[in-house]
Amino acid sequence: MAKDYYAILGVDREADDASIKRAYRKLARELHPDVNPGEAERFQDVKNAYEVLTDPQKRRIVDLGGDPLDTGAGRGGGGAGGFAGAGFGGLGDIMDAFFGAAGGTGGRGPRSRVQPGEDALIRIDLSLEECATGVARELTVDTAVLCSVCTGTGAEAGSSPVPCDTCGGRGEIQNVQRSFIGQVVTARPCPVCRGVGEIIPNPCQQCGGDGRVRSRRKVTVQVPPGVGDGMRIRMAGQGEVGPGGGPAGDLYVEVSEARHEYFVRDGVDLHAHVALPMTAAALGATIPQRTLEGDEELHVEPGTQPGTVHTLRGKGMPRLRSSGRTDGRGDLLVHLDVQVPDKLDARQTELLRELASLRGEEQPELSAARSNGGLFGRRRSAGRGR
Repeated sequence: MAKDYYAILGVDREADDASIKRAYRKLARELHPDVNPGEAERFQDVKNAYEVLTDPQKRRIVDLGGDPLDTGAGRGGGGAGGFAGAGFGGLGDIMDAFFGAAGGTGGRGPRSRVQPGEDALIRIDLSLEECATGVARELTVDTAVLCSVCTGTGAEAGSSPVPCDTCGGRGEIQNVQRSFIGQVVTARPCPVCRGVGEIIPNPCQQCGGDGRVRSRRKVTVQVPPGVGDGMRIRMAGQGEVGPGGGPAGDLYVEVSEARHEYFVRDGVDLHAHVALPMTAAALGATIPQRTLEGDEELHVEPGTQPGTVHTLRGKGMPRLRSSGRTDGRGDLLVHLDVQVPDKLDARQTELLRELASLRGEEQPELSAARSNGGLFGRRRSAGRGR
């Protein structure tokens, strides 16, 4: 059964080349083996679909219900009178016969030596503070760059590509075969020039005729405030240069945010837990509270209960918009964990017993919890803190 290459890329059958390219690049970034090793097979399907749908001849075969990549291997033979017996490898051969080289003239024609480059991905480690303020980071990228000797032509100085003698510059080889439907002309990419229609008699010594070389280079990425773990920053045209000096793909910088020793991030909000002595919770206190910008005073009301949450407005992470700009900030939620002493000296024990006597709590009686205790009470306390 022929594959639905449109469905693989998620595009309509009327999609133009630009839409197909956008869909391919989006899926290739998501499924690249460097990002998702378990999606290697699907990544290959996406590459095949892109190859087919950007080739007018192959796309025509798909629109007719065929599969240009199906060689017919593994199918049952049709006998001497079938298509296989007539010298055809599959439906692609038949479609080539009808739509490829009519009248002995060129069909699809030579393909361009210049091809677009692949996208590249690199990861950087950032602290929470760097994610909050943004940072400029210089990166070392190992990628394909334009050959400085031939500037992408692939030929030595003073020479240039010449038409391929094997295919006559057409980029394909035509074969005439007889079958039960008559004389049929089939076309295949030229094995010498690989469908380009020309060869380079004197390839560039530096790039071997590819028009590009591997090199390490420095790039500086501007990380905007508010980025988070797993987010990617696109650097247009900073990826790999294509064969023949083709346009470079994009470079994607993926952020890996390190765990913070004090704050816990939840989107644009930050959470912090503060150990509060029982006496401070009962009597009230003013304590220093750590924020991303430094310490601030946090006022604890007398009678503060365990699990109370104080909200410091605008002390969280910047809100990052799709435009790359920030708009406001999240909040810092301070969770007060009241600490009950577990070791008392004689004097402290005496004072606590005296306090219990004054409050009539020498022999506490079991009763329903106060309304601000437990899970729902904590939520109400958090709401009052806001």
